[in-house]
Amino acid sequence: MTKATRAAVGAVTTTTVAVLPVFLTGALAVQISAELGFDPAGLGLVVALYFGISALASLPCGWLVERFGSGPTSRAAVIGVAVTMTAVAAFAYSYASLIAVLLCSAWCNVLGQLSSNLTLARYVPATRLGLSFGIKQSAIPLATLLSGIAVPAVALTVGWRWAYVIGAALALAALLVAPQDTAGRERTVPAPGERATAALSVIGFAGALAAASANALGIFLVASAVERGISPGIAGLTLTMGSVVGLTLRLTHGWLADRRSGGHIAVVAGSLLLGAGGLALLAVPGTPALVIGTVLGFGLGWAWPGLLQFAVVRLNPSAPAAATSIVQAGVYAGGFIGPVGFGFIATHASFPTAWITGAVTMVVAAGLMGLGRRMLVAHRSAREAAAARAG
Repeated sequence: MTKATRAAVGAVTTTTVAVLPVFLTGALAVQISAELGFDPAGLGLVVALYFGISALASLPCGWLVERFGSGPTSRAAVIGVAVTMTAVAAFAYSYASLIAVLLCSAWCNVLGQLSSNLTLARYVPATRLGLSFGIKQSAIPLATLLSGIAVPAVALTVGWRWAYVIGAALALAALLVAPQDTAGRERTVPAPGERATAALSVIGFAGALAAASANALGIFLVASAVERGISPGIAGLTLTMGSVVGLTLRLTHGWLADRRSGGHIAVVAGSLLLGAGGLALLAVPGTPALVIGTVLGFGLGWAWPGLLQFAVVRLNPSAPAAATSIVQAGVYAGGFIGPVGFGFIATHASFPTAWITGAVTMVVAAGLMGLGRRMLVAHRSAREAAAARAG
């Protein structure tokens, strides 16, 4: 196995394992809530706090990954996930204990994501970097796919706690392919003005709004479908189908990115606009609308993170983990705000109202993504003009 291939395999595995606890909780929400007693707003609070802690940890974890390297930090993330999923299976006998244990795994998600970004930036050739980020970000729908399969295969047969036990075993197995890199101290310090912090902050805010809407797909899709008369098994399989579509489109985004010279963020904005249509369809009754809305939502509205991170890494090659931590902080903040808002609206109004609200939010995110792109272009033009004057 070449170093580039091992880097890609390790990045995908680490990212999948790191995010598995929260998406597994969303997929198993019907079974878990029946035992622990919480409503959609309660589920939204769990997920929101998880991503809220992730947002707070993003910038410090970016520094840690740059400082200590992707090897130690990715292994720490994987081991932490195994411990927390075992703890959910063994000790989550109340809503409060579920929250407490899940929140302990939030930092694992951050470390897993950023260490994988650094691994790819260091070891994958530039001509394959876009595809590599697409493969890496396919870990999110892969985690959702595994979570969807867990509903009919595990939760409805031997019980939801065994799904977490299996997840912990998968996490420990991931240590076999986790990145081995230990170098973290030798990196180039960005020149003053090299990092377009203002533009990245706007893009991060757009990512927050987009993630606030898109996260609802993996967390609330099953519960929404079941409330509207669809069986839990079919709802879980629909979630699985959406995950496969999302995985495929993330790979396609990455493959196409390697064949473009630019315009990546514009593609992200376009995907968000089309994905908003998918969320709107989820407000329409019936299985056909559910299936089409899931395909569009996952395939376009939630297929952009890898392309966005690739664009940020290309713009900041000297410190990729630190740069992507700025955008990731926004995405995690969206993961905090979205589930609380969606769960509140679903509880006090209805699931259709919540899906329509998510669609509108995603349209606004697309507009802000376009603004951030224009700011990046202006920043690059200013740097090129300054370099020309210096020359």
